[in-house]
Amino acid sequence: MLVDYGGSIFPIVAHSPWNGLHLADFVMPFFLFIVGVSLALVYKKVTNRVEATWKAVARVLKLFLLGVLLQGGYLHGISSLTYGVDIERIRWFGILQRIAIGYIVTALCEIWLSQRTSRQWHFVQSYYWHWSLAIFLSVIYVALSYGLYVPDWQFEVTSSSGSTFYSVKCSVRGDLGPACNAAGMIDRYVIGNNHLYAKPVYRNLKDCNMSTSGQVSDNSPSWCHASFDPEGILSSLTAAVTCIIGLQYGHVLANLQDSKRRLDNWFLFSASLSVPGIFLALVGVAVNKSLYTVSYMLITSSAAGVTFCALYLLVDVYGYRQLTSLLEWMGKHSLSSFILVTSNVAVIALQGFYWKVPENNIIHWIVTLVVRS
Repeated sequence: MLVDYGGSIFPIVAHSPWNGLHLADFVMPFFLFIVGVSLALVYKKVTNRVEATWKAVARVLKLFLLGVLLQGGYLHGISSLTYGVDIERIRWFGILQRIAIGYIVTALCEIWLSQRTSRQWHFVQSYYWHWSLAIFLSVIYVALSYGLYVPDWQFEVTSSSGSTFYSVKCSVRGDLGPACNAAGMIDRYVIGNNHLYAKPVYRNLKDCNMSTSGQVSDNSPSWCHASFDPEGILSSLTAAVTCIIGLQYGHVLANLQDSKRRLDNWFLFSASLSVPGIFLALVGVAVNKSLYTVSYMLITSSAAGVTFCALYLLVDVYGYRQLTSLLEWMGKHSLSSFILVTSNVAVIALQGFYWKVPENNIIHWIVTLVVRS
């Protein structure tokens, strides 16, 4: 909610156009992290692995399809009450779909790869297959990102005035820019250019000369007009690793009863994530949310761990529950809140209350007050 409606007013809140970190860039990894934490509690005791697997698959399919309905182009925004989408242009991947992928990878990891026979619990040794999978996914991500050859490519943009063809010159390996990265190439080949996000955040870069109305200038580089999905296939690998990292924090919560031991383990783990993440950023590995780079994954996972520690200390240890009652309510109703906002039902409902003329509505008042302040 804050990102979608506050980002246009406060740029630091909105997603970073490409490299770097803004407040909005912490939202997705924080959510993936807490999904991992919750799965450690959900699957603490699994009596029937096959049954648990089928339930996880069913839950993921529902979440994935709900994401397609909400962000696939079926709904047409707050300015139109029409609906419907051309199957040839539907967006298959999105926020809920990414969470669904992270969920199923982590759930299967917990159901099938946990060593439940050991009496003595250890943070690393008890779940070494989890760590092995996380490292494997990260290695695959790095190998594809830097090893795949990205050739020159072309695409077509269709508008009310007709079709325009663009060409992008690449012929490179290991490029992490918006035009020639391997993640975009994989999505174009596997998903199809027409099924990607049509308004990528990199259009806010100065190179694209985007107007206040959201139109890209004709003299901008050709890649500024292209579609790109920040929740694509390749970046889902490292996104799943964030979920697996959250799972390990959940193991501490589920297996240790002493608050001090919990916090010691969490802080140590957060520090062990931040050090390599910052090192990679310093040596030139871009911190990039759209590509979900390894440095971005490590730094945001560490930040999620520290935030989790702070909230645990505030609420569970010191008992300041009233201070976070609103956050608790939102956490319990997170999916419902997301549906109301993403479907624009909440915004449309608020716009229905106006003074004398429809344009003079509550949303307009809020935006005006914020701009003036």
